[in-house]
Amino acid sequence: MKRWAALLKGVNVGGNRKLPMAELRSLVDGLGYANAKTLLASGNIAFDASGPAAAIIARLEAALAEQGCKTDVLLRDLAEIDGVIAANPFGEAATDHPSHLLVVFHREPFPTGLLDRLPEIYTGPERLYAEGRELFIDYPENIGESKLDRALAKLKFPAVATARNWNTVNKLRAMLDV
Repeated sequence: MKRWAALLKGVNVGGNRKLPMAELRSLVDGLGYANAKTLLASGNIAFDASGPAAAIIARLEAALAEQGCKTDVLLRDLAEIDGVIAANPFGEAATDHPSHLLVVFHREPFPTGLLDRLPEIYTGPERLYAEGRELFIDYPENIGESKLDRALAKLKFPAVATARNWNTVNKLRAMLDV
C-alpha cells in the first residue's frame, strides 16, 4: 500500500461543488482505501491505496460523479510532494507570504514554451515557474485583484489543474509522511 494525497478541483470554492469532508472520507473508505484524512474543506484527502495512480484517479472521479460531484482529481505521493517542495524557486515567498505562493498541480507535464508567451499579453507583478507537472506562482500583491487568471485563460493553460497555497502544500506533505 502507498499513501496518496488526492486534490479535488474546485470543491467547496465560491459555492461550487459542495462536498462535506465527512462525505469525502466516507466515499474514500467505501472504495476500500484506508486511513483517510481530510485537510481543510477544499477537497484535500490523504489515504492508503494499492494500484496505479491512473486507476485510483478513475475510481475516485467515477465515485464522486455518482455522488453528484463531477470534478477532476489530481494525485500525488510523498516523493512527488517532496519534489514539489524542493523545486520551489521562490523560497523567499514561501517564508514572507506563503498564502500568496501557489502551486498549480496539473495531470500532465506543463507545456514547454507556454510561459514564454505570457509577456506578450500580460506584464503583471507575478512570477511564474514551471517544473514537471507543477506551475509555481508568486503573487506579491493581492491574489484577488490579480489579472493573471485572464491572461492564463487566453493562452489556454491546461484545464485539468488545481491550485494549493504553500501552507497547504506543506500540510499535505505532513499528512503523507506518517
